[in-house]
Amino acid sequence: CIGNGICKCRVCECFPNFTGSACDCSLDTTPCMASNGQICNGRGTCECGTCNCTDPKFQGPTCEMCQTCLGVCAEHKDCVQCRAFDKGEKKETCSQECMHFNMTRVESRDKLPQPGQPDPLSHCKEKDVDDCWFYFTYSVNSNGEANVHVVE
Repeated sequence: CIGNGICKCRVCECFPNFTGSACDCSLDTTPCMASNGQICNGRGTCECGTCNCTDPKFQGPTCEMCQTCLGVCAEHKDCVQCRAFDKGEKKETCSQECMHFNMTRVESRDKLPQPGQPDPLSHCKEKDVDDCWFYFTYSVNSNGEANVHVVE
């Protein structure tokens, strides 16, 4: 019973938090906890303390690695552009597609939120439709609300 149970009549009686014929399956989900607090990043199941990723794009010990996914910056670039500057690919559909975050305008890059705050923060530098750089941050607070700060 590999030390996780007691053998009685050639059958393992597992200690709490262990299961399986040899008590070799841990029911502890701690190793499956992703950085966002979800089991297997919400993209898999925790089996015997190991993530089995059910979304094929995601892999890794907690199903958080995605090689083919857009980064946070690229993913939100078009919506930030239309909300802040009224231009870009989503200009016409902005009010339908791009209202999923709170937006705050700041005067300069040094007024953007800085690392060290409690919410995960991405600093973004993207090119707009006129080939000019624009800067913004993207963060999600503990209530799941997305907040964008964009340089005017």
